[in-house]
Amino acid sequence: MVNPGARRRGASTLGCLVKLALLGTAIYYGVHIGGVYLRFYRLKDEMGHQARFASEFTDQAIRLRLLATADSLLGQTPELRIERGGRPSRITIQAYYTETVELPLFRHTFILRPRAEEPL
Repeated sequence: MVNPGARRRGASTLGCLVKLALLGTAIYYGVHIGGVYLRFYRLKDEMGHQARFASEFTDQAIRLRLLATADSLLGQTPELRIERGGRPSRITIQAYYTETVELPLFRHTFILRPRAEEPL
């Protein structure tokens, strides 16, 4: 039987607040760091689309499309390398760029190298 007049320790309330604070911190950091990888995969996906249809477009047209996509996603111009050739004939599209995430108690520069390769 529970005595309604008994004092409660409050340990469970403090434990709950600590867990909520840790969860909130993880979500805050995860959203910012996850955004870096979301942009990476969106650019990589666009590179894959351009590589699939490379037989219909020149390297310059592919470069312009990718630079426009990168500008809208990243707000910067990555280094792009487009190569055709090999046996069997293939196209390889590579990019290089960095993104810096600055959060409380955390600053990291991510070096990202998306790559797409398709047969021609």
